[in-house]
Amino acid sequence: MASPKDVETMIKQGLPDAIVHIHDPRGTGDHYEAVVVSEKFVGKSRVQQHQIVYGAVQSAMASGEIHALQLDTKTPEEWQAVKSS
Repeated sequence: MASPKDVETMIKQGLPDAIVHIHDPRGTGDHYEAVVVSEKFVGKSRVQQHQIVYGAVQSAMASGEIHALQLDTKTPEEWQAVKSS
């Protein structure tokens, strides 16, 4: 099983500029929710953004270390709008 910190580290290795918030809502260590904010998402569709993040955690998902990862991806501009409201 991967810890929330492990998942954060994997995502940041693929997206070094990212702001990453990980939550384990079930407390099982294999189902996670993540908010990922990156400049690399600018101009990309949600599907493309999610593909980028899934690429960073691919080996952990393939091994079963991470069973599920629910993503909320945002550009820095979108993140600022959320924080301001």
